[in-house]
Amino acid sequence: MSIMALLGSSRRNGNTEYLVNKALQDIDHKTIYLLENEIKPIVDKRHANENFSDVNDDYERLFLEFLKHDTLFFVTPLYWFGMSGQLKNFIDRWSQYLRDNRFDFKEEMKKKKAYVIVVGNNPDPKISALPLIQQFDYIFNYVGIEFVDYIIGKANKPNEILKDSSALKKANLWNEKLKSSTVK
Repeated sequence: MSIMALLGSSRRNGNTEYLVNKALQDIDHKTIYLLENEIKPIVDKRHANENFSDVNDDYERLFLEFLKHDTLFFVTPLYWFGMSGQLKNFIDRWSQYLRDNRFDFKEEMKKKKAYVIVVGNNPDPKISALPLIQQFDYIFNYVGIEFVDYIIGKANKPNEILKDSSALKKANLWNEKLKSSTVK
């Protein structure tokens, strides 16, 4: 098992990062801070005769790294009741690679499993984040990624996630399960 965590937060050391670190504690994994990479928005060419234009940013390097891993953690705060812009841009760029002849995108995605961590505060993220969880489900289903599970945490200020015992408990449970599946 090869694990990658894609962190979509607009700051480091936040509540979402705390939860993914708890879930992946003492487990070998690669962490990508999307905020620290330039990912330009895609110019949609899905219905044009020409292919997508080359984009001079960090995306292709990130995408090639992404392809190396079979277990993915999509980690985002709940921003305006959706995923962060950084994570949305990362996923939007998949349109480009669906048409890129160098990759059999959907075949590659069928080899992957996904976990989602969302942390929000207002009004009740356990309810208000559910449409985002459903969006991830639709995205993963469309490209063939197996959606394993999700955590919705309640927090806003730094370290406030420490008050959400159910989110912490689930992150610990994931950690135990992942550790047991990586033991040979």
